[in-house]
Amino acid sequence: MNVIEAEDLTKVYRRYIKPEGIKGSLKGLFRREYEEKAAVSHVDLCVEEGEFIGMIGRNGAGKTTLVKMLTGIIAPTSGSIRVLGYYPNKLEKRFRQQYALVMGQKSQLFFELTAGDTLHLFKEMYHLSEKEYEKNRDYFIELFGIKDLMDVQVRTLSLGERMKMELLAALLHNPKILFLDEPTIGLDAVAGMQIRKYLKEVNRERKTTILLTSHYMEDIKSLCGRSVVINHGTKVYDGGTEQLFERYQNNKKITLVFDSLTEIEIPEAFAGKCRILDDNGYKKVYEIPKEDSGGILEYFMRYKPRDISLDEEEIGKVVERIYSDVRVRA
Repeated sequence: MNVIEAEDLTKVYRRYIKPEGIKGSLKGLFRREYEEKAAVSHVDLCVEEGEFIGMIGRNGAGKTTLVKMLTGIIAPTSGSIRVLGYYPNKLEKRFRQQYALVMGQKSQLFFELTAGDTLHLFKEMYHLSEKEYEKNRDYFIELFGIKDLMDVQVRTLSLGERMKMELLAALLHNPKILFLDEPTIGLDAVAGMQIRKYLKEVNRERKTTILLTSHYMEDIKSLCGRSVVINHGTKVYDGGTEQLFERYQNNKKITLVFDSLTEIEIPEAFAGKCRILDDNGYKKVYEIPKEDSGGILEYFMRYKPRDISLDEEEIGKVVERIYSDVRVRA
């Protein structure tokens, strides 16, 4: 069953072009020039119930605009869109009760209140019964491990603690779809890892459909079975996340550790394929083509290293290739 169906979805903004200086300002009083900018252009998107989808794209690619259209915050210029069977921009009460939106750079919490009082406000907003409220609240308090934060004023919470509260508030009414726009932005590695763990649990246990936009590719790769790449407002890829990274992950990294100073002679067959990233005699790190990793690894074993590891290429480099290749298609 599809919970999101969008066809030929387009959003065009009309922007005023003002010439520089006072003369330009005066001219603008009588005659204004505009340009049109397509933030989202002819996007088709179908999302099945229970999917966890990642949306990838540079700043300004159109990801947030697409999310805002799917949640009814802004109306599309053209195209058709149905979310849970509703036209989002009508903002029907029944529709608004079935989804939640968390934006990493905008808080929905009340900073002067305690976390517990804030949740009571959300209970009233969503007209939850006392039984349903307590059941959902207690479930997420235990899942997020935040029982000791309920009586703490929201403004005193750390960024990681606040994001847990943002998620709790968003999930309190058990929405069918959760939209996440950069939920781990600014979080440290530990907090980001915790948030990913909780989101995976919510998707698996509650069957909540989740659509995630993030610049942290670790979020996308570890959570999303399917990825959508947006480039200049256009969908350029829609398919498996693993297949996407497999296509653009060209290299691997080999790390060798020795007990004594060791010199390695690279044979002519591999000379142009092994790029040295680090070498202090005891530890050597090479970047090698993925397709040659087996043969090169077998050669390095002749030097009997104390430890050896073969790692994937840095995600950042892979993403650069994805963004720069406008031809990428599923």
